[in-house]
Amino acid sequence: MTPAVDVDPGNAGQLGAWDGSQGAYWAAEADRFDRSIARYDTPFLAAAGLRADDRVLDVGCGTGRTTRDAARVAVRGSALGVDLSAAMLEVARRRAADEGLANVRFEQADAQVAPFAAEGFDVAVSRTGAMFFADPVAALANVGRALVPGGRLVLLVWQALEANEWMTEILGALAAGRPPPTPPPGAPGPFSLADPARIRDVLTAAGHRQVEVEGLAEPEWWGADADDALGFVLGLAGWLLDGLDDVARARAVDDMRRRIEAHAGPNGVEFGSATWLVTATRA
Repeated sequence: MTPAVDVDPGNAGQLGAWDGSQGAYWAAEADRFDRSIARYDTPFLAAAGLRADDRVLDVGCGTGRTTRDAARVAVRGSALGVDLSAAMLEVARRRAADEGLANVRFEQADAQVAPFAAEGFDVAVSRTGAMFFADPVAALANVGRALVPGGRLVLLVWQALEANEWMTEILGALAAGRPPPTPPPGAPGPFSLADPARIRDVLTAAGHRQVEVEGLAEPEWWGADADDALGFVLGLAGWLLDGLDDVARARAVDDMRRRIEAHAGPNGVEFGSATWLVTATRA
């Protein structure tokens, strides 16, 4: 049975998704998701400037790759990963144990309301996890209170949809000419922090200062070949086909395959992507 999780009411939908089928799929495909975004890991961790004695909070840690990476650097400190998905946290705990990491732990929690110890961390990081809060100001203020004064915050968030070929290609094929689902501006979702001005406004309102936003662009790996990548895409975004008849569904899947094949190369299937690397300090 899934344990009760204290969430802000605005994040109840996120809990339902991430602690349900969506989180289960991410847990099952942990290696693939980590590999897809792996080219961002080096600049992301470099920006965190981790030291051996640091106490690190990883927000939206998923299956714990960045939490475990932090723990390997903070050898005399600690790393705590929090996420809404019990399935992904189970993978994270198992891998930490397999890797012999004694200074890392994982908790199922909503970082917007979690009762973190005041000034209990030196660094907070979030790799593509900060975009899903109903109230990002409240969430990042709560994270800020958990940081020591001058503590470092590092976020990796997606740039606008138009800058992310992986998403435009998926929507272009599987939406099959229908208007793609578009959340209201500022609503939780992958692109809710795509505007650098909004990033600065949110972090400033949340009590952070020295906010810096740097653009990064890297190819994302989606599979070893077309069949592999197509299976992954349909597992992740196949819900976009809902409402299509059999003929239209087959046409959309064929379109997706053609787009994938056009992006296949010696390293597998890769789509363009773009992120913002955000750094700040607690006031």
